[in-house]
Amino acid sequence: MADILQQLEGTPVLVCAPDGAPLSGEREATDLIGNGAYQGAAWVAVPVERLTDDFFRLRTRVAGDIVQKFANYRLGLAVIGDISRHVSVSTALEDFVRESNRGRQLWFLSDLDALRARLAGR
Repeated sequence: MADILQQLEGTPVLVCAPDGAPLSGEREATDLIGNGAYQGAAWVAVPVERLTDDFFRLRTRVAGDIVQKFANYRLGLAVIGDISRHVSVSTALEDFVRESNRGRQLWFLSDLDALRARLAGR
């Protein structure tokens, strides 16, 4: 399955396939941003399966570096899927997720339907 541009509530979103290359650092983020920008995406939806465990260990700074890349290119990042096993062992990650979901740059959502609802303002 390939990454595909979809219109979700009138917003162009590059929906990434779960079996694609892992998003493990800035280089992979830049490639994904380039693909999204080329296709005209405003958001990129990345399944949790594409993220390495280091993304969820905030002390590694992988998440911060990736999110900063997306912010620099004014592209939203939605992490799609169940992250409960990561959040259950890290209060810092739980706080990061809560704060991110209050913003407009990075969202952690359970599925694409939750992303649709968020984009629709619900």
